Amino acid sequence: MGQLQKYKDDFTLLLESGFIAAGHAEEDSALKLFKASQLLKPENTLPKIGFGYIHLLKLELKQACHSFEEVLKKEPSNDMCKALLGLSQSLSIKEVDKGEKLLLDALKNSDDKSVKSMASTAIEFIEKFVKKSPSPAQGAPSAPTKKKKGKA
Repeated sequence: MGQLQKYKDDFTLLLESGFIAAGHAEEDSALKLFKASQLLKPENTLPKIGFGYIHLLKLELKQACHSFEEVLKKEPSNDMCKALLGLSQSLSIKEVDKGEKLLLDALKNSDDKSVKSMASTAIEFIEKFVKKSPSPAQGAPSAPTKKKKGKA
């Protein structure tokens, strides 16, 4: 552990670099950066949120939810994690209502402007694209058509 001690101050740099790499679809780099930050501070939950974030970006929703739920067991008041869990659940048709509830909770109760903004944007997205009415091809009832009068 003595070797790692001299890099303790680099925790934040590694963590932030991991989120940047994830955002640029550099999964391998992001994973390595989150693992390195986790080695430096194993008690910190932010690397675990990073792993969940990678899953969310890849739309691996079950894995993302699992990561975020693990963090919330340790830190039930982590609003950023609640919002990310809410977003992950909302993108899953079976859990959309559960996720939307978490997002509304984060929007209402968080003091963090960026969490509020993310929750608000996610709610708008869900309302517009996830909870929209099904198209006629998906089985939505269509309006009755009038029969044309033709020659018999």
